[in-house]
Amino acid sequence: MARRERPVIGWREWVGLPLLAPIPTLAKIDSGARTSAIHSFRTRRFSDGGAPHVEFMLHPIQRQRRPEYACIAAVVDERRVRSSNGGCETRLVIETLARLGDAEWQIELTLANRDLMGFRMLLGRSAIRRHFIIDPARSFRQSQRLPGAVRPAESLPT
Repeated sequence: MARRERPVIGWREWVGLPLLAPIPTLAKIDSGARTSAIHSFRTRRFSDGGAPHVEFMLHPIQRQRRPEYACIAAVVDERRVRSSNGGCETRLVIETLARLGDAEWQIELTLANRDLMGFRMLLGRSAIRRHFIIDPARSFRQSQRLPGAVRPAESLPT
């Protein structure tokens, strides 16, 4: 049986999260991070009498306050995550659908305030494993730059 060729992605891509927002989010592809993370704010955990849920707001475009989307998702876990600055924090984990190029698959996302970071989303190795090959010298191999979106400053932390 022949191995399926995996598509090549760049070090940054526009990733669609259709269950959360109607427009894609600029993500840094980060093979050094195990889990994926997305910027969230006004995050509130609640229970509807059954499984725990979380509601949060999402700004998909870096350094822009609009558009913003209200999101609700089931909480699938809480994890201790070591951030890029070395600190540990407990984060809520949700599962959602991701789209990149022709691929569509389920990913786990931790919710974190990434407002001051270079990217609103990190796509970690657990999400890209067995789906893609990374070309670290290129950007937007499977997506096109969103018109009117601000590019993240190269000097900001990821």
